[in-house]
Amino acid sequence: MQMPLVSVICLCYNHSHFVEEAVQSVIDQSYPNIQIIIVDDASIDDSVTAIRRVIEQSGRADIQFLPLSQNVGNCKAFNQGFLLAKGEYIIDFATDDIMVPKRIQQQVNFFASLDQSFGVIFSDAVYVTSDRKFLYNHFENLVQKGIVRAIPVGDVFKDILTTYFISSPTMMIRKKVLDELNGYDETLAYEDFDFWVRSSRKYKYNYMDAKLTIVRKTASSMSTGWYRVGDKQLHSTYLVCRKGQNLVRSQEEKAALIKRVRYELGQSAFSENFIEGKLFFTLLKELTAITFSDRIFNLIITIKLPLTIFRKLYYKVKFKES
Repeated sequence: MQMPLVSVICLCYNHSHFVEEAVQSVIDQSYPNIQIIIVDDASIDDSVTAIRRVIEQSGRADIQFLPLSQNVGNCKAFNQGFLLAKGEYIIDFATDDIMVPKRIQQQVNFFASLDQSFGVIFSDAVYVTSDRKFLYNHFENLVQKGIVRAIPVGDVFKDILTTYFISSPTMMIRKKVLDELNGYDETLAYEDFDFWVRSSRKYKYNYMDAKLTIVRKTASSMSTGWYRVGDKQLHSTYLVCRKGQNLVRSQEEKAALIKRVRYELGQSAFSENFIEGKLFFTLLKELTAITFSDRIFNLIITIKLPLTIFRKLYYKVKFKES
């Protein structure tokens, strides 16, 4: 049986309370052929000490550790680790998450059953609090919120433009996909939407119905910052939508992009991100005819009407968010 090398790029920033457990979960994988690369993005807590401790206790001299001297952000930090990666497959692993012991073995086996047109696989996940209290299962949560009925697979480009359905911490990626994309776009504040859009244009995706990763949602998780006033991730979303404008190939895909831009226009208005709102409105005008509701959102953005409180109440009622 072939055992291709898997490179796990472990990204740490101020994860001193979690990093030892996270890295140990990689060390303890049942799959034997793993390259472990740990990148610390200039943490200001005790993460570096904790990383050195878990490496020393493991007795593994082959673990590669890059403690960066300056904080460069998630995309650039990943690319620093990716320069060292030699595996056929890549995992981008945040060091506040935990792998179940057979995750890599199961994912390698699954990739072996697919042809080369599949560039990315992903799975279900269990989401927990910082102290590992259960929150929800990823797929079940999407269904309960009415976001999806089934997980899209194969050519998912159109689906990715409109719908969040991939738990990014669960992905395993063929290295050649990231090679062709030159890694993550370092100009962006976050990586996954851009990676999904660019990679799914050429490669297929497939889903494993197995809970292979425990994902922590903490106060410092990137997802907790969505749509706050001044959200840099929102501007990155706009830039990715601009890329999508050049990648769509059909009217159906264009309609999916229009749906996404309209959604982000509304979110910008209700979260008081007025600069991004103007950008999304301009993009929408380039893509399609403007509707009455589009003009209402543009008016809200133009007069800078404060609506954040109403957005929070809406999501609290609809999705029972705190």
